[in-house]
Parts: sequence; C-alpha cells; structure tokens
Amino acid sequence: MKNTKLWTTAVLLLLSVFAFAQSERSRQIPVESAVVTQHEVTIKGKKVPYKATAGTQPVWDNSGKPVATLFYTFYERSDVNNRDKRPLVISFNGGPGSASVWMHIAYTGPKILKIDDEGYPVMPYGIKDNPHSILDVADIVFVNPVNTGYSRIVDPEADRRQFFGVNQDIRYLAEWINTFVSRNNRWNSPKYLIGESYGTTRVSGLSLELQNSQWMFLNGVILVSPTELGIERGGPVEMANRLPYFTAAAWYHKQLPADLQSKDLLDVLEESEAYTQNELLPVLAKGWLATDAEKNEAIRMFARYSGLDEEVIRQHNLDVPENFFWKDLLRHEGYTVGRLDSRYKGIDRMEAGMSPDYNSELDSWLHSFTPAINYYFPNVLNYKTDVKYNMFGPVNPWDRSGDRTGENLRQAMAMNPYLHVMTQSGYYDGATTYYNAKYNMWHMDPSGRLKDRMSFKGYRSGHMMYLRAEDLANANDDIREFILNSLPAEGAPAKY
Repeated sequence: MKNTKLWTTAVLLLLSVFAFAQSERSRQIPVESAVVTQHEVTIKGKKVPYKATAGTQPVWDNSGKPVATLFYTFYERSDVNNRDKRPLVISFNGGPGSASVWMHIAYTGPKILKIDDEGYPVMPYGIKDNPHSILDVADIVFVNPVNTGYSRIVDPEADRRQFFGVNQDIRYLAEWINTFVSRNNRWNSPKYLIGESYGTTRVSGLSLELQNSQWMFLNGVILVSPTELGIERGGPVEMANRLPYFTAAAWYHKQLPADLQSKDLLDVLEESEAYTQNELLPVLAKGWLATDAEKNEAIRMFARYSGLDEEVIRQHNLDVPENFFWKDLLRHEGYTVGRLDSRYKGIDRMEAGMSPDYNSELDSWLHSFTPAINYYFPNVLNYKTDVKYNMFGPVNPWDRSGDRTGENLRQAMAMNPYLHVMTQSGYYDGATTYYNAKYNMWHMDPSGRLKDRMSFKGYRSGHMMYLRAEDLANANDDIREFILNSLPAEGAPAKY
C-alpha cells in the first residue's frame, strides 16, 4: 500500500512538472520582449552598421492593463551620435489584416527577398542584403497591428471590437506609437509614417490622431499603393477611373492597337487619362441621355484603350468591372491576369466565366515571402517563438464606418506646415490603381492650397512596385529624396 502511495505521488509530481513545462512552452507571445542583434549592410556603396531590435510592446486598456501586444522590428543606424536630427520612419502594411512583412523584407529594410529581377520566386528561398534600403538616412520600425505577424490579444476577456475597425485601429496605434517614441527617446527626431495599401488608410488617419490625441507632429506621410481614403468616387467617376489602369495592363500584355503599342507606356497613359477626364466621364454622366453616336464612340475608344472587344464593353454599358477585365483580357490566350499586379498570369479551370479563380500574383508572393520571414526572425534576428507568424491574421468583422482618413490627412497638413505627403503607385496595380491615387490628391485638397506639399511617383510594376529590381532602387531613392527634402532648415519656423 505504501509503495502504491509513493508511486502515485511520483506520478502526480511528474505530471505537475510536465504541465508546468507545457505552460512555459505554451504558444503565447510575451507581452514585453526585446532581442537585440548587431549587423552591417552596404547601401549605395557605403557600409552602414545598425542595431536590430525584435520585440513586443503592450497595448493597454484605460486602467493600464495589457490587453494586447504588438510585435515590432526596429532598425537603428549605430554610428549616429545625435538622434535628435535622425529621421524615424514608422512603417505599416495593410490588409487590414496583413503583417508588416512585405515592406519589411522587400522594400525599405536592410534585408530583402531572394527573388528574380521581376519579383518572381526562386529557389533556394531566403534573404540577402538590400543595397537600396533607406536605413542610411533614417531609422525604421516595422509594426504589426493586432493579430498580424506575432502580435496578439493577450487578455481573453478583451473586446475585439476595440482593435478591428478604421478608427479603432488608428486610436490604439497612436497610443502605441507614443509609448514607442517615448521609450526610445525619439521625441526630437523628425518623424515619418509610411503605409502600404490599407496601411495608407491607417497612416492617413494616424497623421491627425497623433496630432490631436498625442500632440505628436510629423514631417511626412508616404502612401504606397493607396486606398480610396474615404474619398467618394461612385457612379460615373468610378466607372471612368478604371480605364487608365486597363490601358496600362493591356499595354504590358501587348493587347492595344499597333499605334499605341509602339509608344512608350507613359505616353499612352497620358492619352488615356486625357480621354477619361475630358470625353469618357461626360458621356457616362449623361447615362441614357447620351446619343447613340456618343455611346458608340465611347465604346470604340474604351476598346481602343482597354484591349477589350467592343461587344463586351457594350454588354456592360461601359461599366466594365475589374474582375471581368482580369478574366477577359487574355481569355483568348488561355490566361487570366493578376489583381494586385497585372503582369502576373494565371490559369483557370475554365476559360468561361466573369472573374479569375485565384489571385495569381498573391500566391506567387506568398511563395517567396513566407519561407523568408519564417527563416529570418529565428536565424538572423534570433527572435524565437512557437507562435505562428500571421501573414494575414483574423481581424474580421472590420468596422469600416466613419472612414474620413483622406480628410484627416488634409486637416493634419493644414494644421502642420511641416507636413509633406508623397504617393507611390505601380501602373499595373488593379486593386489600388495609380489613377485613383492621383484622384485622391486632386480631391483630398480640392482648393489646391496644399498641392505644393504633395507629390506622386509612378512605377512600371504593380501593387508592390519594389519587387521589380529597377523599381526597388528608384522607389527607395524617391523616399530618400522625399525625407531629405522635407526636413526643414534648422531654425525655420512652422508657419504660413
């Protein structure tokens, strides 16, 4: 009997030790963590030493209790003595459930993917030094909002709705940025936000939220492949604004008439934009009041600049949706074209149909990004966890009400004479088109009083223009120039 009791006690002890070990290895990200490593990269022919910090920082509720933690990666040039003059770039991607992986290891950071010069996956997978990184002129922190990357809700009783919405997202991230800037003693640094895709909604809203709620004023906002930013463009405007993008994708795939195909892309786009603004939009606005002659001419010109057949344009009453374009442009060749980057081709089960079976470009990108980021953190930055890195995390339902982020950005610019804005767009992006990005600028500030502080840069690629080697270099140079040009002269007052 005594031996049985001893055996039972031993088993219970082993089970408790095992349970404790399991709890220690539970798949939970620590609320607070930081792993620091030292590195060096050659940028534009010069060696740049830097410190990388991969870690987590809490999101608190109103009582000061941690309810979530955000994973970030912070790169600081380590040979800089005076950080008061050193720009700080705070980087967000989109989704809204997307991790910061895309710009982190393919655009501005010190490491980039091993891919071919047009952005397609190659094996072996991995990363390499980025000779075009902006780390030579600015420190960069890549932030993952709740449920993206390794970021997670840590309070099981927390209300998810406080994180997942246009304005909720902006509010808690502004508070998080305040803490990050304070902890890293960067209040005196010139500060910039960069966002890609839905990240442009995020940073546009943050520009005003940081001013109004955190009393933090920025020097610049960079919008990479911007969304609509709450700027209305329904009806005839929405219909007409698609055409310049159709022109770009059709030109790339050699589907335009010979006289247009023989011209440079930018010359063709200039023609298409002029036709869209001056002729197509007025006809669409008339609706059935347009004469048969006007409609027929509009159909003919739409076909000329889109690569589509006149008959399908007529069948759509000139309201050709993007998904049909992606399916139909190369239907006769047995291919679809990508949504986020129409240079990419796909193959559907059937040539018939109204939209592609899948996004050919996104699957290609996940092919190369996923192994690279999952290798990078444990093996290069020494940040190890069993928590899954969410390329796309669960953030739905997302509250999209009250999106006035374009107006928020305009108001922030009006209140802050130091604040400049640059837009970067790929001509072959069919999700957030370059022409709609221009439209944002025209209608965010219809008075034109702020236009001298706004700029647009276009690239011969898609949503993630930096995946193309030539555009990686050009786009980083454009950011570098934007930062340097938007730094005010020492002692120059922020006033009108």
